Amino acid sequence: MKPLSATDPQKVGPYRLVARLGSGGMGQVFLGRSPGGLSVAVKLVRPELAENAQFRQRFAHEIEAARRVGGFYTAQVVDADPEADQPWLVTAYIPGPSLREAVDRYGPMPAETVTMLGAGLAEGLAAIHACSVVHRDLKPGNVILAADGPRVIDFGIARALDTASGLTRTAVIGTPSFMSPEQFRGSLATPESDVFSLAAVLMYAAAGRGPFGDGPTPEAVGYRVVHHEPDLTGLPPVLAQLIASCLDKDPKQRPSVAQVLDHCAGQTHLATAWLPPNVTAMITEQAAETSKLTTVVSFHPPTEADRQALTEERTARAPGIPPLVAKARTGRAGYSTVTLPWIPGVNGGAKRTTVVRWLRQVGDTISKGDPLLEVTSGRGDVLITAPESGILYAIHRQAGASARIGTAIAGIGTRTARIPASRRVRYTWGGVATFLVLALIAGAVCVLSPLFEEEDISNVQVGDCIAWESPSSGWYTMPCGLMEVRNSFKEAGPYVGSGYYKVFARLPPSSDKCPTIVVNGSNVQYNTDKFDSMALCTKRL
Repeated sequence: MKPLSATDPQKVGPYRLVARLGSGGMGQVFLGRSPGGLSVAVKLVRPELAENAQFRQRFAHEIEAARRVGGFYTAQVVDADPEADQPWLVTAYIPGPSLREAVDRYGPMPAETVTMLGAGLAEGLAAIHACSVVHRDLKPGNVILAADGPRVIDFGIARALDTASGLTRTAVIGTPSFMSPEQFRGSLATPESDVFSLAAVLMYAAAGRGPFGDGPTPEAVGYRVVHHEPDLTGLPPVLAQLIASCLDKDPKQRPSVAQVLDHCAGQTHLATAWLPPNVTAMITEQAAETSKLTTVVSFHPPTEADRQALTEERTARAPGIPPLVAKARTGRAGYSTVTLPWIPGVNGGAKRTTVVRWLRQVGDTISKGDPLLEVTSGRGDVLITAPESGILYAIHRQAGASARIGTAIAGIGTRTARIPASRRVRYTWGGVATFLVLALIAGAVCVLSPLFEEEDISNVQVGDCIAWESPSSGWYTMPCGLMEVRNSFKEAGPYVGSGYYKVFARLPPSSDKCPTIVVNGSNVQYNTDKFDSMALCTKRL
């Protein structure tokens, strides 16, 4: 990662560029910031390719294919403009080194790491193939090692499995050391071709080299791929048979992606970290470098004019699909659950969609009709707007996640909304025991009630939490846990002048000073707040 040079653009579409990530056959890749402040990877096509009409057609075709791809182990395509003077493509940014960078620096990976890598990559390929797409260029440079698992990136050379299109038949595309025999022969690439490349990538991760060598020329490598048996020296026994079967010259004899996933998942054991410590340090290093580069960018929250421009831009890009209003399922005490509306599709409508990106963050104050998020449809991305005004308290489906129409995606409430407790419970003995302990400590009302009830300030007891939200709301009590939730949104703006306190003592009305209280051996002086008939000793949360 490098800072921008004097000749690099400062902005691509609505995305501000902040650093160089690298370059490839298609063009430069930059670290960018979305209008909402999210980090993204921006691929800018080389000018000479942009002048080629056939390339533009192919690029537009690839974008449509890539937009259909979702899943945890892929980098989601979030935006693109194939019609720009210099076409561009934007994906989610995944902080972490590529597999090639990690192996080049520290050598082969442990067998346990490679089996987990195989399971993650197989799941990513399964998501790609489910959308009738073949990657065609899976290689160590296109695998990002993130803290929570690998990611398959760069669908720039993927092709939709559309036999009506001649684009998939015209060229041998890929990286020689990781290409399948059928690709070298110029045949149509299939999911089995990606299985062959996956095996070569796992071989590289486990042994530090490809199964057919790297030189001296691409033609020499291609000849060995087509005619020679792979050199599997140095492979761990747990991987040798799997990789050998995946590298079969006959695509029909190779295992499926699902079989690769089952094998690798069956060999994987639960661990606190899936990567060696030195590679984890690379991720931390890159995250810190990213933070350093992006903090120099002056970011201003989008104005109402910016949001209107974004709405108009999205509407223009998806003709016939106006912004859709999310549904609001009103609960009680000022809190509403936001659900997905009906989404248009090629054949009428879709039952399930994928979140492309959120345009607002938890803690934001939003107005009815404001852009909330974008989702995919069979006819392009669709902008979803807020059904009512309030504070965005929760987001239940992050970018890249799948969501069924009618399911809850967010929660919006008023400033004094009673936030529902989470209803998702994992029934394990440890969880049950924890629940019972918390129930004894917090009391049956606080634990078992889905909504906490507020009480008047005159009922406050030692250990309670109280809040001053506004002159109209005044003081009231609520369990401390809920106050801490509200406190986390305080800096975002909705609680200007508000206060959150824990009560340590009730004092006589004449008292004007809290007693000194010893906490962990230290003397601590707390605040004193007076009311009509009482005084409270409190500490601000």
